[in-house]
Amino acid sequence: MNTKLRGIIPPLVTPLLDHDKLDIQGLEQLIEHVVSGGVHGIFILGTTGEGPNLSFKLQTEMIQESSRILNGRVPLLVGISHTSIIDSIRLAHIAYESGADAVVSAPPYYFKPTQSELIDFYRILIPQLKLPLYLYNMPGMTKVSFAPSTVKEIAENEKVIGFKDSSADGTYFQSVLYEMRNRKNFSFFVGPEEMMTEAVLMGADGGVNGGANLFPRLYVDLFNAASTGKIEETRKLHKEVMQISGTIYNIDGHDSNFLTGLKCALSVLGICNDFMAAPSKSYGAEERKKIAKAIEEIQISHLNTFNKK
Repeated sequence: MNTKLRGIIPPLVTPLLDHDKLDIQGLEQLIEHVVSGGVHGIFILGTTGEGPNLSFKLQTEMIQESSRILNGRVPLLVGISHTSIIDSIRLAHIAYESGADAVVSAPPYYFKPTQSELIDFYRILIPQLKLPLYLYNMPGMTKVSFAPSTVKEIAENEKVIGFKDSSADGTYFQSVLYEMRNRKNFSFFVGPEEMMTEAVLMGADGGVNGGANLFPRLYVDLFNAASTGKIEETRKLHKEVMQISGTIYNIDGHDSNFLTGLKCALSVLGICNDFMAAPSKSYGAEERKKIAKAIEEIQISHLNTFNKK
């Protein structure tokens, strides 16, 4: 991580065969799929990777196998978010020993920390890390958001090299950008792909977008268009991302099931298994048909977009 990270970093799905068995063949196929799509890095054990629902054994295996398969072709970021600071440190050590490039930490959840407690948490955590750290703002899951001033204070330690925001709050994200305006080597990523385009146009460094598991080249092309000011191409590609959001992520009318739809779509494409970690449940035959139809329509739309270029 000698240079500032920019671009599309898929929050990788964790392919499973059962509740405690990794689908290694599926993981190999998924990593090859996203790398061949031109992504700029990979993030494992995040929300899209069902990290908090996996056993420590499975988390360890996911880190080791992902690093082995990736073999340094793009940076590997590892989620170490945990309710226990000791287990966060343990995961970070495994990531370091396995050859990862950085770790990613969301605030500890269950007990809601104050901002001063968050600062103290990272003052304890950071000195024990052998890898650089990205802060991960995910208030929908952790019940707490990093205040912009808190991000600035934690990031006074130069081992903190970036920030990923999944709040879906554009005003908040711009406030963090402004607070950190003097830290030129600091990376800013946005999670919700529906707002990745505008975030990049307004100064973000890229997206950590779940849909890049499915169609990595689409998201890479969108990032490239937005970051170079190609507005007309950006508009066309953004519509395709919104098509994914409005169909695959919302197949049963509940947008909270985005991950179920994403895993099902990967299975339909023959990339990996769609087994969900408990308590989530995979889609049945009826939803699978809807996913297959949505994928076909997205592929046709993408073809038509490029034929018009």
